[in-house]
Amino acid sequence: MTAERPVTSAIVDAKSFLGMSRTSVDAWSFEVTERLMTPGKFLFGGCGLASGLVALEEASARPTIWATAQYLSYAPLGAQVTVKTDLAVVGNRVTQARATTYAEGREILTINAALGTGELSSPTPWVTMPDVPAPEDCPPRVMPKRFDSSIFNHLETRIALGRSFSEIDGTPGSPVSALWSRVPGHFDPSAATLAIFGDYVAGGVTQPLGYNTMGRSLDNTIRIASLVPTEWVLTEIHMHALAGGFAQGTAFMWSRTGTLLATASQSIAAKIWDPSEL
Repeated sequence: MTAERPVTSAIVDAKSFLGMSRTSVDAWSFEVTERLMTPGKFLFGGCGLASGLVALEEASARPTIWATAQYLSYAPLGAQVTVKTDLAVVGNRVTQARATTYAEGREILTINAALGTGELSSPTPWVTMPDVPAPEDCPPRVMPKRFDSSIFNHLETRIALGRSFSEIDGTPGSPVSALWSRVPGHFDPSAATLAIFGDYVAGGVTQPLGYNTMGRSLDNTIRIASLVPTEWVLTEIHMHALAGGFAQGTAFMWSRTGTLLATASQSIAAKIWDPSEL
């Protein structure tokens, strides 16, 4: 049997960032604090998926291959969140598992995942990183006032492709945008950290539509390609469609040196912000 690829030590960073503690052999707990919440004062969807991946990687002792989250309800600021794991099928190389997340007596999030590793790899990249400036040469992403006291105060983000919030003027733009991001103090990616960055897709509707929008994720899927050391992660967002109030988009996440780390995809309930809220 092939030896398991060790779970990266960065998962400890993600666990610390989320404030998770183990309460039993198959359960974890954490509180929704300011650094884990959206501007609407509820748990940021990427943090919800990340918490499930922390728990599932610890429970299975295997790295994430793929995971998808379905968002059922909200966990408000101050809520105590419980994550329960179930290793449904444990194979020689792959564990099929689920994590169910609860807050205030309600199921708020369901995560299905596959964890494990194999032998076959290709040395040839099948997709390539876009040609963008280094993070130090990109302008900081200045957030609207309504984003104060949220997770965005605890992530450093720079605009590599696309328009800033102040440049969104009602003119349609490119469906492709890209952001450099890092969590201060975290220097290696983990599936959990990438799940947080992958949730940037929810805000990608703004760029092609030309209006500042609020996006709420209905689902969030991440597929891990290769976890290599990198302080900055480039999230390259491609929006596909917006119809009937719902948008679709995907993202490629890259290391600073051009290694594909993961891909992400989402369905998003989108609406235009009231300008007075910006």
